[in-house]
Amino acid sequence: MNNVTMMGRLTRDPEMRKTPNGVSVASFSIAVDRPYTKDGERKTDFIDMVAWRSTADFICKYFRKGQMIALTGSIQTRTYQDKTGSNRKVFEVVVDHAFFCGEKSHTSVRTYGGADVSADDFTEIKADEDFPF
Repeated sequence: MNNVTMMGRLTRDPEMRKTPNGVSVASFSIAVDRPYTKDGERKTDFIDMVAWRSTADFICKYFRKGQMIALTGSIQTRTYQDKTGSNRKVFEVVVDHAFFCGEKSHTSVRTYGGADVSADDFTEIKADEDFPF
């Protein structure tokens, strides 16, 4: 089984590219904090990510450096030769789904079902109202 769930902050803006066939692919990395150690020092891992197709489009449209992101996916390894001819091995997470998890800007606009909506378009429901469920 190869399942990954992570939450962290983008270390740079996602980089969008297209394959020769026009398929979207986004590369980025996130900083993920480890639990505190016995001496109280916080450790951070920097994890490389890759997303394809609509997931890549979504991430590039809505996420920027410094923003918190939650994601699910799987670990992938691949090998290549660098410019000097040395063999290199890369470990990265292939992102299947990405989720918002940081603070929401009150002025930001998000697209939902083809319509632009902002935080001001919603009404708070009071707990003392009768609910049908």
